[in-house]
Amino acid sequence: MSLDQLQELTKLIRYDIVTSTTTAGSGHPTTSLSAVELMTVLWFDSYLHYDFENPSYIFNDRMIFSKGHASPLLYSLYQAAGIITSEELLTLRKFTSRLEGHPTTELPWVDVATGSLGQGLSVGVGMALGIKYQLQKQKKKLKREPTVWVLMGDSEFTEGQIYEALQLGSHYKLNNLVGILDVNRLGQRGATMLEWDLNTYKNRIESFGWKTIVVEKGNDLISVQKAYAQLSPDSTQPTMIIAKTKKGAGITSVEDKDGWHGKALTDDMLNEAITEIGDFNKEITGKVAQPEQVTIERSEIPMDLTKPEKLEEILRPAQNNKLATREAYGEALKLIAQDESVVVLDAETSNSTYAEKMKEIAPDRFYEMYIAEQNMISVALGMSKIGLRPFASSFAAFLSRAYDQTRMAQYSDPNLKIVGSHSGVSIGEDGSSQMALEDIAMMRALLHSVVLYPSDPVSTVKITDEINKLQGLSYLRLTRAKTETIYSTDEQFPIGGSKIVYQSDTDIAVIVAAGITLHESVKAKNQLQEENISIAVIDAYSIKPLDAKTIRSHAQRTGHVIVVEDHYPDGGLGDAVRKELDGLNIKITHLAVSKTPRSGTPEELLAYEGIDADAIVQAVKQG
Repeated sequence: MSLDQLQELTKLIRYDIVTSTTTAGSGHPTTSLSAVELMTVLWFDSYLHYDFENPSYIFNDRMIFSKGHASPLLYSLYQAAGIITSEELLTLRKFTSRLEGHPTTELPWVDVATGSLGQGLSVGVGMALGIKYQLQKQKKKLKREPTVWVLMGDSEFTEGQIYEALQLGSHYKLNNLVGILDVNRLGQRGATMLEWDLNTYKNRIESFGWKTIVVEKGNDLISVQKAYAQLSPDSTQPTMIIAKTKKGAGITSVEDKDGWHGKALTDDMLNEAITEIGDFNKEITGKVAQPEQVTIERSEIPMDLTKPEKLEEILRPAQNNKLATREAYGEALKLIAQDESVVVLDAETSNSTYAEKMKEIAPDRFYEMYIAEQNMISVALGMSKIGLRPFASSFAAFLSRAYDQTRMAQYSDPNLKIVGSHSGVSIGEDGSSQMALEDIAMMRALLHSVVLYPSDPVSTVKITDEINKLQGLSYLRLTRAKTETIYSTDEQFPIGGSKIVYQSDTDIAVIVAAGITLHESVKAKNQLQEENISIAVIDAYSIKPLDAKTIRSHAQRTGHVIVVEDHYPDGGLGDAVRKELDGLNIKITHLAVSKTPRSGTPEELLAYEGIDADAIVQAVKQG
């Protein structure tokens, strides 16, 4: 477009930002105004390539507003591109509107929900990696490699996750990733740490292996055009455009003035702002360049990846028929790797989580994330938005530091499989800092999550296959200790199911357990059987959704439910069972980790916490 046309578009976008936010009575107009020129040139000067009629096309460019509170700018760009109407724009922040306070996937052109600052660049890393893999998988050579663009604010640049993403972006040589840093000097409650010190931003970002382009006049169209013209498709580095802008740019009453973050202009101020913007063609529409269209070959998930004969191969090397579920997970990856959309990420724990097994089958689909779990979860989310099925693993205890990233992922229509190993006190001598005892509660709390906890090699492989087929957010909890094989290789483990390991007509209680405590429950059943006391044992491998029907049936039949879990009392399996038995005249005994754990053998710790076979026997006898 000509410079005059771009200037007209900046006027339209500024007008839409201030009118929509004042109509809403809230929003973030000033942080939107600062980046108008940066986005106008990107969108309408043939840098962004996007097919709005086919937003799921995997070779579209991607646009991430990491500074999600600048949503009025994003929505104004949609209006300027003719994608939404000016009438819809004025529904900003209304209950019935798609135009929420921060972008969500309610809009088909929004890949990921944003608003928790510092996460967008990591998502962009995942998308850039995903695009490169999809180009390789689809055997496509495009004239122009699709680019991932990430708009960030200077305030969020104090978040540590940003620097995790900077490291990984250069490590993987993501020349298809461009960050745009809007340095407008003012944060929510005053000046940012560096204010307009562009040189320090430049030095820091370059020290992480990125190319930088500095724009001293980020609210000047010609300066911004010159900056984008420096982008090189031949680079082997990701690029960061660092632009000095003014918060509230173009509106004198709020430009570079503190105290206007998250505030809409008053009606009088709006009228003054419209006068200041001046006359322009309100009917002007900007054109976004189209991506190169190629045919995408859709691959179905291969069926029968976990046939009994394949499972026999997994069990064969197990000593005394024992194999830790974390080891079985590694073997499961080797099976489901036949699905070429499966990718595996790990936070430098892959020789313990056994995620490294993926390297034996498909080394090009194993991505080392190093010790940066926050970045790993957001990268995995980004990869899932490019049509991949990421499995992201680490020690379960360390996933707690990435909870905000997991929480945000749930709002992005994800296809994300999170795997936590070394859960519970049963890990033994490593001590309390390594013991995940809150993870079930953490993952259960997410609205649409699935939480699964296998107990033996067969169930682990089958469940890993199940979550690969599942679209959504799921958590797989794994155990460090080797455990006996309970199930035959032809057993099935549907999500939402359970397994009745033992029952009789004379049961006086039912034990509900999962993972390591299922084995303790079986031991307890055997001890009690020698005393002619019968109990039922249920493997609640699907903690969420829970097989409430089976548990209720056995609860009503026996009158006593004993829940045993290697987890703190709150938020885990016990609470899940209690919720489903609410209102029934049933005695519930809950055995859980109730003391601060310490180093010791698994056997010592299970006994210390009262969740071993002896504790279960005692609970049964006490009635």
